[in-house]
Amino acid sequence: MKLGEQIKKYRTELSLSQDQLAEICFVSRQSISNWENDKTYPDIKSLLLLSEVFSVSLDQLVKGDVERMKDEISEQEREKFQKESAILAVFFIAMLILPIPLGKFFGWWGMGIYLIIAATGMYYAIQVEKHKKYLDIQTYKEIVAFTEGTTLSEIEKARESGKRIYQKIFLGVGAGLLAVVVCAIMSWLIG
Repeated sequence: MKLGEQIKKYRTELSLSQDQLAEICFVSRQSISNWENDKTYPDIKSLLLLSEVFSVSLDQLVKGDVERMKDEISEQEREKFQKESAILAVFFIAMLILPIPLGKFFGWWGMGIYLIIAATGMYYAIQVEKHKKYLDIQTYKEIVAFTEGTTLSEIEKARESGKRIYQKIFLGVGAGLLAVVVCAIMSWLIG
């Protein structure tokens, strides 16, 4: 929230007019109007006086409702993560299903289309991994808690952090086995 919006919000909560607040702060009504419209900013003395008048900390006055902003940012991050995860799932399924039909029906053009699909899928995989790293969520339990908007306790976080090494090994082996199975199926279908 901008400083001008904060000043206006607190002023209206106290049922003060711009003139009344101007008298309290020893400034003109035009100064209050300019502050509220973000045309100018109050000096430090005026900010200190405003925080006293509104009975809020200077930090809260300048930064706004910090908790609400954190929740809003967290919700936006969660929505973005879920959206990109869904897109990644669609591209992953397409990468598994489409190589043979595209190759049979469109020949080399089909393989070009498949490469575009695979490159787009890799882009979204990288985006999801960046989100996971930024949000420090790696394990299934951490990801589920994040998407539900909850947090894990400190003990659960420590347990999940300990699992990360084993899960990375499992994912590497699993990805290798999946690649072998997909290659075997493709060679069986083509041959």
